Amino acid sequence: MFYTVKRGLVCLCSIVLLTLACAPAIWAAEEGTAAQSQSMQVQPAAGQPAVAAAQPAATTDAVAADVVVEETAGAGIDAHPWWFWPTALLFFCFILGIIAVMAGVGGGVLFVPLVSGFFPFHLDFVRGAGLMVALAGALAAGPGLLRRNFASLRLALPVALIASACAIVGAMLGLALPANIVQLCLGGTILGIAVLLLISKNSVRPVVEKQDALSIAFGMQGMFLDPSTGDVVEWKTHRTLAGLLLFIVIGVMAGMFGLGAGWANVPVLNLLMGVPLKVGVGTSKFLLSITDTSAAWVYLNQGCVIPLMAIPSIVGLMLGSVVGVRLLAVAKPKFIRYMVIGVLFFSGAKALLKGLSM
Repeated sequence: MFYTVKRGLVCLCSIVLLTLACAPAIWAAEEGTAAQSQSMQVQPAAGQPAVAAAQPAATTDAVAADVVVEETAGAGIDAHPWWFWPTALLFFCFILGIIAVMAGVGGGVLFVPLVSGFFPFHLDFVRGAGLMVALAGALAAGPGLLRRNFASLRLALPVALIASACAIVGAMLGLALPANIVQLCLGGTILGIAVLLLISKNSVRPVVEKQDALSIAFGMQGMFLDPSTGDVVEWKTHRTLAGLLLFIVIGVMAGMFGLGAGWANVPVLNLLMGVPLKVGVGTSKFLLSITDTSAAWVYLNQGCVIPLMAIPSIVGLMLGSVVGVRLLAVAKPKFIRYMVIGVLFFSGAKALLKGLSM
């Protein structure tokens, strides 16, 4: 337990330092862009006399005051203090972490649709923070999963190479598309995830009669000790090519929406490729530490990771996960799971309506 908490704190500190290190450059770039736009507004057009450009200062101040009044009247300016929304995000993510653990889903898949639907943040910033949230949990859990053979490097590396490259493409595509298109695609994806969670039934130990040639070439096989039964479980994969092709789509969606990809990794590894459920869950968690890192750098480079959003989200979800593990023994996970599916249906529909109204 001590080493798990220690790893989590180290990962959290690394992400905090990374975001804080990038913040001054992002703010400087934003200030430079604002100054450049202001200077372009006051420059006279070609062929116009200088008198037309040099308007009286009183007129300019009056126009600026009118604009400010109109924006304030139109509720374009948030009247809350700067600490209000980060604090609200901290408590919201704390509750989200509890629910995510008891429902058996990742925090990223709940974070993006709910925060984008109920908080006044731009979708780009929400997606950047969502990747950081999924990355923090994956980095904290990865070493322990590898040590217990619940995550397989031979299984993860070929998949991670495909998914991480496609996640970069997905992140660049998501930042390039208009916000309304991304919102519509996000809403459709969330509704699809809700349907997948509703109908999917994972198999604890799928039966793989024959290992295919691609699986043999990559060495996608292994064994692990099941602590619940004390048995040594041997496993191998099949339908490897179809699984690798699906990870192209999963990587693009993970980078485009900032959801993480655990909701799709586990069904593909377990139901399609025949990996035992525990190995599928552990390898999926390890995959997130590679896939989300690739996409997160794109969002960092574009200034879409704000420390005042990312840090409260990560801290709240980590603390909520600790409490959720303790409550899992007395809660009814089936009820929580159906409640989460209902929330996903609601947030997906809300994202679709938001995209149509833009």
